[in-house]
Amino acid sequence: MSSWQELDAELDAWSQAGRRALFWWRDDDATAPSPALERLLTLQAASNAPLALAVIPAAAEPALARRLEDLAAIAVLQHGHAHANHAPAGEKKSEFPASRPVTDSLADLRQGRSRMQALFGRRLRPVLVPPWNRIAAGLLPHLPRLGLHGVSGFKSRDDAWAAPGLMQVNTHLDPADWRRDAAFIGETACLAAAITHLRLMRDVAEPEALGLLTHHARHDGATWAFIARFLHHVAGHSGTLWVDVDAAFGAGPPQSATSPRASS
Repeated sequence: MSSWQELDAELDAWSQAGRRALFWWRDDDATAPSPALERLLTLQAASNAPLALAVIPAAAEPALARRLEDLAAIAVLQHGHAHANHAPAGEKKSEFPASRPVTDSLADLRQGRSRMQALFGRRLRPVLVPPWNRIAAGLLPHLPRLGLHGVSGFKSRDDAWAAPGLMQVNTHLDPADWRRDAAFIGETACLAAAITHLRLMRDVAEPEALGLLTHHARHDGATWAFIARFLHHVAGHSGTLWVDVDAAFGAGPPQSATSPRASS
């Protein structure tokens, strides 16, 4: 059985149980219009899968806001402030490590949020995507005071990120191998990550949507090809639904324009 057939078998199990697996899509590091962004937007339009674009506030250009003006299926999230590493030497990269003064981190986040609101207005959602998917747990209780009521990282929910008034919805499938300069990690590894998450969620009363994480500025041809196939394949199954970021975070009903095919 191929990895795609294994994915279909898992989705069939959802369908047979009278349930639909939810999927959402986050793309990181947006700053400006580019050929790579156009390729991303073309994929989004072809698949009708809602897209949450994580934008770096300090680097965001007004031209990006203008490019997104008429694209109703694109939401914007705050991707830290400057995507600058403030972790001490020898530690994993983080813009908001525990070693950094809380007041400095909050000042950056407040400044970033103000710029995002000025550029993107109502398209901006109250969700923080910390660069490198890392943030000091001590900062999280402060986020709702800044108007940030959601946080999104990578892999399973982290109990250390729990805070009153803050919801965590992560991504789980990243096709880039960051140890090899973001080269495609391969279909087998990608689909195994998706299947693992779906199996864990199948019997959960309120399952976390499976998050696809992309980085449009860094993808090679093989990665783009996989993303296109994955979007189409998932949307075509009766046991699935692509949802927007509001639905993924529980702030609204599931929204998707995709038309499923019959389950195999």
